[in-house]
Amino acid sequence: MSLQLDPDTVAQYLIDSPHFFEEHAELLAKIRLSSPLLGRAVSLQERQMEVLREKIKVQDLRLADMMRNAQENDASSHKLHAWTRSLLLARNDVDLPHTLVDGLRTSFGVPQATLRLWGVAEDYSHTWFAAEASEDAKIFANGLSLPFCGSNNDFEAAAWLEHDVQSVAMLPLRNTSSGAAVSATFGLLVLGSPDPQRFSADMATDFLVQIGETASAALACLLE
Repeated sequence: MSLQLDPDTVAQYLIDSPHFFEEHAELLAKIRLSSPLLGRAVSLQERQMEVLREKIKVQDLRLADMMRNAQENDASSHKLHAWTRSLLLARNDVDLPHTLVDGLRTSFGVPQATLRLWGVAEDYSHTWFAAEASEDAKIFANGLSLPFCGSNNDFEAAAWLEHDVQSVAMLPLRNTSSGAAVSATFGLLVLGSPDPQRFSADMATDFLVQIGETASAALACLLE
């Protein structure tokens, strides 16, 4: 009677016998494996080469993806630098809001951008950026721990923009220099687009957080 070996037993034997193929090297040339790529049986060496090629292909794709992300991050970093520089070069305080939103449109290709500030100094109380914002809008801004991104569900802040706003990003503006445990929210920066996917709900907000923090620091000089 022939002995039926359990595949697991054979596998464990080969694991426990690392010198088996050294002692039976001729078997390596005789072993045939099925190839999902070629659709036929191939030698062990050929199958190992296929596996290696697939690993290299996956690594190449990952490397290309990493390089693309690095290039995009580098481009965004340059844009942020240029935008921040434009804020530092603003001739006077009242020019800052216009310079800020105009820079977002031109540097970052944002179709529409605007902002509202509350609690501004008396000298700026009649400016466009100090226009009335409802208590609901202020409560909404105060409740944002991160920028909001998503579809325009008839938000009041979206109405501050021009027509045809399908997606929005809303960034709370907070005064971090007050020394309070919780930073006071003093405004809302609103970005809008006719493209429903431009500011999608699942997009990363790290870069928007930096924009919001920079805008907050620049505009704090307009407060009472």
